[in-house]
Amino acid sequence: MKTTNRLREAGGGKQIKPRSNEVVGATRMYETENDLPKAARTELNALINQRLADAVDLQMQLKQAHWNVKGPHFIGLHQLFDKISKAVEGYVDLIAERIVQLGGVANGTVRSAAARSRLDEYPESIADGAAHVEAVAKALSTFAREARMSIDEANTLEDADTADMFTEISRGVDKWLWFVEAHTQATK
Repeated sequence: MKTTNRLREAGGGKQIKPRSNEVVGATRMYETENDLPKAARTELNALINQRLADAVDLQMQLKQAHWNVKGPHFIGLHQLFDKISKAVEGYVDLIAERIVQLGGVANGTVRSAAARSRLDEYPESIADGAAHVEAVAKALSTFAREARMSIDEANTLEDADTADMFTEISRGVDKWLWFVEAHTQATK
């Protein structure tokens, strides 16, 4: 397992965000009859907890957009961002429960997510609908990319169920990305 100290050393003394397969600090694993090897479950716990941090951050970024969008397309975007946030809330629960199913501990607090998320910071100063569309599209596409990378990592660890979960999530996020980007793709 890799530690926070190694991450600080790699970043020249400053804290850097862990890659999806790195474990920060001690990872507690409970005994389970799940037939995946404990070593694989431990790696999966780190991987899935990283996606959990990203998903919690994504959900809150969507609420930020939902609360603060302004402009001529307010009602449509306000409602769209709320629908996506509710879908992401479902992904958060799915991801967290998979961690626990494998004997891990889901680290899903907002503070934990903020410290570990791989998503860029959401711009808090924007109000215009087009700016929110751009920011939400970037967050969704980043999360979808990370989910797809997690499919490959879960397959490498021979966990088809986790890979399938991330396939379902990436398909859903791609759908929401399509809905958001449609606001910028009109032809003249």
